[in-house]
Amino acid sequence: MSETFPGYVRPDGRVGVRNHVIVLATSSVANVAARLAVEDLHGAVDVPQELEHPDAVDADRVRRTLIGFASNPNVTGVVVLGLSDDDAWLADALSGRGPRVEFVTLARHRGTIGAAAAARAFAKELVAEALGFERQPVEVARLVLGLECGGSDALSGITANPALGVASDKLVAAGGSAILAEIPELIGAEEALCARAVSPDVATAIREVIFNFEQAIRDLGVDVRNAQPTPGNQAGGLTTIEEKALGSAKKGGNAPVSGVLGFAEACPGNGLYIMDTPGHDIEQMVGMVAGGAQLVAFTTGRGTPTGSPVAPCFKIATNSNAYGRLPGDIDLDAGVILAGDESVETMGERIFERLVAVASGELTCAERNGDRQFALSVVSY
Repeated sequence: MSETFPGYVRPDGRVGVRNHVIVLATSSVANVAARLAVEDLHGAVDVPQELEHPDAVDADRVRRTLIGFASNPNVTGVVVLGLSDDDAWLADALSGRGPRVEFVTLARHRGTIGAAAAARAFAKELVAEALGFERQPVEVARLVLGLECGGSDALSGITANPALGVASDKLVAAGGSAILAEIPELIGAEEALCARAVSPDVATAIREVIFNFEQAIRDLGVDVRNAQPTPGNQAGGLTTIEEKALGSAKKGGNAPVSGVLGFAEACPGNGLYIMDTPGHDIEQMVGMVAGGAQLVAFTTGRGTPTGSPVAPCFKIATNSNAYGRLPGDIDLDAGVILAGDESVETMGERIFERLVAVASGELTCAERNGDRQFALSVVSY
């Protein structure tokens, strides 16, 4: 098992697996300027904003997410692109958190075109600086892995998810961290997870985060436990919420559950953590990355091209049919377990080694295709 990988060691000691410069819009009105700023600029990516203003809804959660996402260890430089000086809060909040930060506004630079030009000039400087970072050997214990699944099918809990659980256990045993998210997909698996909690307080927190989500759905007049999975899940062969949940939880392997995190909250130490995220693929990935995950492993039975602007997303097919239909979108076929060509354990070892290779610089399908989705999760409207 690999014990080290070549990573980017930041001045504050954190370790990145990528070396991104981002142009981050603080408002949806700055999205066009952010896109123009990075057009054909290798080494820089734009992160669009879907809200008119961060304070418009669920401000604390949105602000925490933007700050955490932009200060992920994979980010070496940030151009904050706002509407006016009122948006300086984000640049101020990022100051001292690791990446070099520059601030540009449409108001200061005579609108979209001027702001795009100013942001592009800064982005070029930051890209040049980023080239000065060289990879150096670091322990795999420095990795934080996001665990995700989407488009689950009847094989998710039999092939890809338990195999990813093996890889997650290996990382945790080596001193690293893993984040199990998607609270809607853990309804029905809470007692199995509580049995692995490191303390009674953690077990209570697991129940609370799952039951609180369930209650919020009940308040809308929906009984989740007596409902069926989504139409896509049903088409994939899943029959009950509990069946889906128990399969989904297998991504977290058998390691003790060290704690429960709020959305976009960083792991306080090594181990397996549960993060309070929605089930929406893009939103939950943003939450884990904002919480410090440098890479994400994403199992899928029906296929999805979802990726991240700053973190590599490694796709694992639950069945060989999906892998064959989407060869340019999925990185590994765990369906071979069903054919008897691999065991869950050997596939888990392969996943672990591939994740270390990705952390070392190997590009994922999502990265090669330019899949860089970003969506904010809000609780209230």
